Amino acid sequence: MNVKVINKSGHPLPKYQTEASAGLDLHANLEESVILGPLERALIPTGLFMELPVGYEAQVRPRSGLAFKHGLTVLNTPGTIDADYRGEVKVLLVNLSNEKFEIKNGERVAQMVVAKHEQISWEPVEELSVTDRGAGGYGSTGK
Repeated sequence: MNVKVINKSGHPLPKYQTEASAGLDLHANLEESVILGPLERALIPTGLFMELPVGYEAQVRPRSGLAFKHGLTVLNTPGTIDADYRGEVKVLLVNLSNEKFEIKNGERVAQMVVAKHEQISWEPVEELSVTDRGAGGYGSTGK
């Protein structure tokens, strides 16, 4: 599948880091570094504008290394980019650590997974089918 993209960042296009990767790394497109203090958040531009085929979405997710080593994560995980969105792809980062973190131009700040999706239509009914689980919610199937 091809995705149309405008790259205003000058950075390489997002790419898979390994042969079996699901996510493409997104790079920060900054005129100057952004310092995120503890519990601060910032919307980080990527310089990318894209056109996904109808029936696909892009999900913006944290990079595990930044989350584990620095407490940096994507606040609205996963952030969804719809096929009809034409604005710049941005990443909402939050610093959950106790220390400041500097985000530099060109740094890989998140990953993006492109996935097929379905749209549904609702069918109002008076009752639902019976299952073993029933209405059991959080923790109802064990630890």
